[in-house]
Amino acid sequence: MNTRWKPNVTVAAIVESGGRFLLVEEQTPDGLRLNNPAGHLDPGESPIQACVREALEETARPFTPEALVGIYLNRSLHPVSREDITYLRFAFCGSVGEAIAGRRLDEGIVRTLWMTLNEVRESVSRHRSPLVLRCIEDHRAGIRHPLSLVHIDPSVVASV
Repeated sequence: MNTRWKPNVTVAAIVESGGRFLLVEEQTPDGLRLNNPAGHLDPGESPIQACVREALEETARPFTPEALVGIYLNRSLHPVSREDITYLRFAFCGSVGEAIAGRRLDEGIVRTLWMTLNEVRESVSRHRSPLVLRCIEDHRAGIRHPLSLVHIDPSVVASV
């Protein structure tokens, strides 16, 4: 069988304010988990656009990306279903505005919460993936790359 391997491309927003990080608590097949505001790249959008959209959908707050923290490759093998999935994550740091009154959180998102770095570290067993803490640790270490590092060819947004 000649199948082409394709990782799932995801984005994540790393937001720190007053020494606390914005996380979401979400219902997953593995139960209630903590995650950075994150999601999948949709056709026709750049990783930056996807991150702005996903952060808004999951937190009801407008997200303004300021820098690329990193690009991460993670493989997950589900213990029960044995599903083997590889994720390619673009993590952007930035700031959020106030929550938009009346805006509902994305399906599966139970709530948003602000956690200190120690609280994030102490809750590792509840993280959706090891990338939750890794992205926050890289942000705290001062890792920042210009947004221009992610080049988007016009063909991505062109009508097909």
